[in-house]
Amino acid sequence: MIEVSISGPQTATDWVVFAHGAGAGKDHEFMVDMAARLGERCKVVRFNFPYMEKREQEGKKRPPDRAPKLLAHFESVIEYVDGLRPGGSRLWLAGKSMGGRMASHLTDHVSVSGVICFGFPFHPPGKPEKYKGAHLASVERPLLIVQGARDTFGREDEVNNYALSPSVEVVIVPDGDHSFKPRKASGYTESDNRQWAVDSLHRFIERQGG
Repeated sequence: MIEVSISGPQTATDWVVFAHGAGAGKDHEFMVDMAARLGERCKVVRFNFPYMEKREQEGKKRPPDRAPKLLAHFESVIEYVDGLRPGGSRLWLAGKSMGGRMASHLTDHVSVSGVICFGFPFHPPGKPEKYKGAHLASVERPLLIVQGARDTFGREDEVNNYALSPSVEVVIVPDGDHSFKPRKASGYTESDNRQWAVDSLHRFIERQGG
């Protein structure tokens, strides 16, 4: 059985399936807060990948499952949500870090209008040679990457030099780290940066004809 958390207005015409990152599940503070902000205009669906469900049940840390299992579960959630959302509504995939990377592999799914990645993990920190964004050069559907300027998984100066498809748009969050948190001396706040990311998503969706 698919277990999800759903929030947002009943009248929403845009539904966002929001996937968590590798180390924290759908009820992590970042996920809950971002979903609340997104839910002011969109219907937001959060879920846990299977390994995270087991982790929360057993209280033991588990590494993420391999990509095929993650993607299969993601697709099952999409199918479940397709059965809930009204006709005429649009479905978007969003994800934090690993969740966004998985979403970026589902841009061609027949139900999906576009994908939003919050903090794309282009490479492990300190290991730029282990690049995980090669597929982004050939994406044909709309995809938005919202990236912190100081993200150790892909800084602004690195991202500017990556080969990305014309369908991929990048928005840089001022002085943000992998979770958009800025340094105090920057003059920005974590809350403002999260809202910057959410507003970027809304503008992206609007530009796709909504």
